[in-house]
Parts: sequence; structure tokens; C-alpha cells
Amino acid sequence: MRTELANCQRIVIKVGTSTLINESGFIHFPRIEQLAYVLSSLRSEGKEVILVSSGAVGVGCHKLKMTDRPTTIPEQQAVAAVGQSELMSIYSRSFIHYGHTVAQMLLTRDVVDFPVSKENVVNTFETLLKKGIIPIVNENDTVAVEELEHSTKFGDNDRLSAIVAEVTQADLLVVLSDIDGFYDSDPNQNEAAQMFDEIAQVTPELEALAGGKGSAFGTGGMLTKLSAADYLLHCQQKMILANGKNPKIIFDILEGKKVGTLFSTAKKESKV
Repeated sequence: MRTELANCQRIVIKVGTSTLINESGFIHFPRIEQLAYVLSSLRSEGKEVILVSSGAVGVGCHKLKMTDRPTTIPEQQAVAAVGQSELMSIYSRSFIHYGHTVAQMLLTRDVVDFPVSKENVVNTFETLLKKGIIPIVNENDTVAVEELEHSTKFGDNDRLSAIVAEVTQADLLVVLSDIDGFYDSDPNQNEAAQMFDEIAQVTPELEALAGGKGSAFGTGGMLTKLSAADYLLHCQQKMILANGKNPKIIFDILEGKKVGTLFSTAKKESKV
């Protein structure tokens, strides 16, 4: 039941590059400010919030006045290094305006794959949250690699956000994207497309509906979001996919309003 979402105490919010960077490649400062306001309000209400934020490469491209995303790994990692610093500076200024402190956590896949390092990550999250600090998480793009015997990449931040929700035992993951929810066909091409209200199981049929690439400055897509939802459903946890153009939608979600697509094993799959 969506009404039960009001009881969620620990919430992970994931924002994609498309939420932070507009189609022209410029940083959407008003949206970031609004996001800071929403999360600060939740923190002031006593809820624990964790932000998983993409955008390091996109912000780096903006900072370096690049019109296209770099194609080589060294270039991407260098631009990410510039962008991550700038992104955290923007977040820090935005959150301090509302009286809240943020902390940067950069993760690689191997950190959560090994028991001791995973325990240290969990302890860091718990300590930050106990102190009322808002962790801002991203993949450590400057060092992450994908190799046969040493994979340190999560692959995408949708997957990262699901893993963060799992290791912190969050009550809810909210994935903010550039689409209202999960549809039975592409709403940009089919005006009759219907959005799923709730999904209890990710099936091959649903996976076949998830296609397309991410934004020009991002790497995700609908399939990665469906994969993140599937991961959490197997953990008996909840996820909502909603449009991030207005971060205040998070308030509506926690009030139980019918926005976005809820992934939960509590109900059978249904459509609006």
C-alpha cells in the first residue's frame, strides 16, 4: 500500500544526470537547490536520507566547456575528477543554506563485495546518519575499472543506488529520472502508452519493454532502472521510479499519492 510509504524512515534518493544537467549541457542550479530543500526538510522531520548522485562527468563537461561527453576512459576519468569536486561544492552550498551538512562517499564495487570493507562502508553510513549528516554517494569514476578478474565498477548509478539501499537496509529507494514512471511502451513515441502503477515482479516481458539509451551526458536507461528494481525486489525492498524535474514530488511519494511506478512485492502487478 502506498499509504505505508509515509512510515519510511530511511530513504535513498537517486538523481540521474538528466535531472542535474539540461539538454544543452548546463547545470540545472534551481533544480539542485530544490532537491536540497526537499531532502533538508525530510532530515529536519527526523527522516534519514541518503543521496546517490550521478552527474560528475556532466558537471565536469560543463566546467571545462565541453559540448560532448568524452569517449576514452582516461578522458572520462579526468573529467569526472573535475566534475565530482565541482558537484560536491554545489551540493555543499545548497544544503548549508538549509542548515544541513553533507558528506561525500565515493564507492567502487569491490568495496561492498568483501565482508570487511563492506562492514566499514555500512559503519560509515550509520555514523553519518546518526550525526544527522546527509551522505552523497557516487561511484569513484576516477579509479573504477572493468576487468575480467578485478571488476570495480557498479556499471551504472541505478545499480549503485539499489546496492546502497540494500546495504543500509533502507525502507525505500526513490529513483528520479526524466520519465514519469515505467510504461508499457515509449510515451515519447506512443501517446496511448500506459504507465504501470505497481510492479511486483520483473519478468522477461517487462525487460523487453525497457529499451533506449540514457541522456547525452549520462549512461543509464530504462533497462538499468528495471534491473535496480529487480535487485531490490529480491531483497524484499521497495523502489519508486518517478520524474525528477520537480524534486518536490518526493513529498507526494511519501504522502502516498499515486505518482511514479512503485516496485514492491506487497501487491500484484497492475496498471493505471
